[in-house]
Amino acid sequence: MKSKIDAVLKQQDLNGLVVLGGSAHNPAMYYLSNGASIGERSLLIKPRGKRAALVVNSMEREEAARSGLRVLDLHTAAIAAAPARPVKVGNPARTQARLLGTLLRQLGVSGRVALAGLQEAGFAAELVAQFNRGRFGATIVFAPDVISQAAVTKDADEVTRIRAVGAKTIAVVSDIQEFLSSQRAKDGVLVDRGGAPVTIGQVKARINLKLAEHGIVDAEAGTIFAQGRDAGIPHSRGQADQALRLGETIVFDIFPAEPGGGYFYDFTRTWCLGYAPDAAQALYDDVRTVFRKAMAALKVNAPTADYQRLTTDFFEARGHPTIASNRATQEGYVHSLGHGIGLQVHEAPSLSARSDERLTPGMVFTVEPGLYYPSRGLGVRIEDSVWINPATRGFEVLAPYPDDLVVPVRKR
Repeated sequence: MKSKIDAVLKQQDLNGLVVLGGSAHNPAMYYLSNGASIGERSLLIKPRGKRAALVVNSMEREEAARSGLRVLDLHTAAIAAAPARPVKVGNPARTQARLLGTLLRQLGVSGRVALAGLQEAGFAAELVAQFNRGRFGATIVFAPDVISQAAVTKDADEVTRIRAVGAKTIAVVSDIQEFLSSQRAKDGVLVDRGGAPVTIGQVKARINLKLAEHGIVDAEAGTIFAQGRDAGIPHSRGQADQALRLGETIVFDIFPAEPGGGYFYDFTRTWCLGYAPDAAQALYDDVRTVFRKAMAALKVNAPTADYQRLTTDFFEARGHPTIASNRATQEGYVHSLGHGIGLQVHEAPSLSARSDERLTPGMVFTVEPGLYYPSRGLGVRIEDSVWINPATRGFEVLAPYPDDLVVPVRKR
């Protein structure tokens, strides 16, 4: 929650925070500027204990004003920061350092200041070097946990937005399931009304169309729709030219976001078209069983690592290899149980064996066990996104959807 920023700054002995870059696909800027649409030359300065200031090109002043923050004009600040004598050879990082020093003085910020946001690494390093050689009464330090610590728990507005993305995600998933069911089975593949095989590429094109219709985007450029052997590689995106085959597991992992770098949702189902072979059904039953066990066991303040251990213990008792006994395994259970979601699709907390975090009211996170056997042409994952409601201390799935394995299709 943004209200924690000052507490985190104080904890780390920081007097302020500087965020670089525009708001698009820049979680730090998007978060603190309240989603205002501002360009890449922008700066945000948050003095500890005071309201943040947003420094933008004057052409963006009205967009910046929607942030609710104090808005300063970048051009005016640049004039104030200009040296008395023109510099013969320009150095953008040095110019930016002078600008930043002027703004920090204007806002009364001195001492240790954290740097965050989106910027090319070489430029950021040179900016810090130029600034810290200057005499601005402040020192820039890298403290990446300032925003991530505050963002571990979400406020009511953030959860409302994540839930809304979830509802739109479910609408897309439902459309895709109905589309698949409306096709026909022929010679072991799915075909359209003209008798042509339906391909993964066609399905993905429809997914993208439906995302656009609902006003959300594939921000990570990688919706997973993978079948057979590819379903057994957890992050295989699938092959566009591959025809959809009956009876093979399809992992459908979709993680869209609000446009412009906003809040994400994360959701996975595994389907078999027409029917499920015994091997696929058995694997699915194991994943669904441990999914339900983990969901039922969730408790406020419990260590997140407990749920990874619950999962690996169950799978190993069922004869599946896991990363608990072989960290290098590429078959069986090969990843952690879940992760936080928000302005990034993967953020804190982590439901992994090495995590020292605890389940805290306000957290939004995934629960996503899976089993993967590419050598057998099988892969299964089930995933929901969960919020710990601070008012009830209960665990709520933000966008429920059935978890049936088989998607019926017409035979003629």
